[in-house]
Amino acid sequence: MSRSLLEKRALQLAVAIAATLPVAAGTWDVLHGVHGAGAWALNHERYLSGLLLAIGLGFWSSIPDIERRTGRFRLLTFVVAVGGLCRLIGVLLGDPLSPPVILALAMELVVTPVICLWQARFALPAIRTAALATFRPQSLS
Repeated sequence: MSRSLLEKRALQLAVAIAATLPVAAGTWDVLHGVHGAGAWALNHERYLSGLLLAIGLGFWSSIPDIERRTGRFRLLTFVVAVGGLCRLIGVLLGDPLSPPVILALAMELVVTPVICLWQARFALPAIRTAALATFRPQSLS
């Protein structure tokens, strides 16, 4: 197996594993909600959990042809990082810092951006190859 194919498989595996958390957490929260919350809060929680689920599914959908999904990776990473920054602001404003919050912050502000950078670095040769393949010098005749 070539180094490039090995790196592609490692990146695909990392994305598959990392995206399992938002898919599982989003699905769980959609089905179970927040007990004791009012009707609107419960419904809003389900909506936000659906967004979390969609983010994970979006990352999963990029696994095939991962080298050509840089735009999708960047958009999803931006959404995740903004959410993480908002979570961090909540902690700075006094929200409790529990182990699940620490795990979420690590995923949102460290793991996801690192995987995004890895994907972009891995995609560069594929982007260059595609650009060169579409470049056809005009003949001078």
